[in-house]
Amino acid sequence: MIINVLILLVGFWGLIKGADFFVDGSSDAAKNFKVPGVIIGLTIVALGTSAPELAVSTSAAIHGSNEISISNVIGSNIFNLLMVLGVCAMINPLPVDKMILKRDFPFLIITTILALFAIMGFRFIEPTQLLLMSTGDNIGKVYRWIGSALVVVFIIYICILIHDAKHNQSDEEEIKLRPLWQCAGLILLGLILIIAGGEAVVDSAKSIARMAGMTETLIGLTIVAVGTSLPELVTSIVAARKGETGLAIGNVVGSNLFNLMFILGISSGIHPIDVNVASIVDFIFLVTITIITYIYARTSEKINKLEGISLIVIYVFYVIYAIKR
Repeated sequence: MIINVLILLVGFWGLIKGADFFVDGSSDAAKNFKVPGVIIGLTIVALGTSAPELAVSTSAAIHGSNEISISNVIGSNIFNLLMVLGVCAMINPLPVDKMILKRDFPFLIITTILALFAIMGFRFIEPTQLLLMSTGDNIGKVYRWIGSALVVVFIIYICILIHDAKHNQSDEEEIKLRPLWQCAGLILLGLILIIAGGEAVVDSAKSIARMAGMTETLIGLTIVAVGTSLPELVTSIVAARKGETGLAIGNVVGSNLFNLMFILGISSGIHPIDVNVASIVDFIFLVTITIITYIYARTSEKINKLEGISLIVIYVFYVIYAIKR
């Protein structure tokens, strides 16, 4: 058990450092080719901060560990909305950009709801019926066509973002950049660490789950999800402490969209994912808290400290429920 925990921690370190190297190298390489910084932020940085989730979920899909693959995506999105935004709001109230309220947040809600119904075969299942079922029973499936549709919608969404960014970009200061050979080295090192870290996290998490009598769904929803969401948490907390609170919600919404559409889409493309009752319940919870967070943000165009505390409390109670379940 101790060895597996150490491997898990080393795997998380590899994911975080790998994402950091990948973002630095890719960003400077793109700037060398005169790619606007705002586009880099919408694409490369979004990919970099979600690279740990991508590595873990795809690795789990390749190994047929369906529970870890989907619960990592759901758990990461829950953690981002409740803990990342909650902690940041406690540091400083979080103002919400009007464009995020108007375009990105509603799109996240709609996409999450549609993905849930697609997984359930576009049929309605009463919540009471779900709670009476065994949590390990398979009740849905992320087929390859669902995954392909999610990836296509994500690509269209990114194209819209790039189009808008090009029409709203501002002049940027000239800064000293790394030479291309250094950028290539950082990108390669980052990818190696991300891939190796993802393999280490999946293998050690499965072993820990067996030894501790935990289901793969639970460990994917909690330990793995929290570990892979550390880049988003660190990035948002640093931004909040510096007073750049507007970045936090954009980072979370963008990351959640990336996780839901691209990562779940790629993972199910590698191997169709069976979805059990527990994951359906978690998905319903994800839809609910996405709407709640949007209401918080919409009410006064910011998330205040009291609302941040309530988000953290909701997360603590949900983790307790997941463990007892």
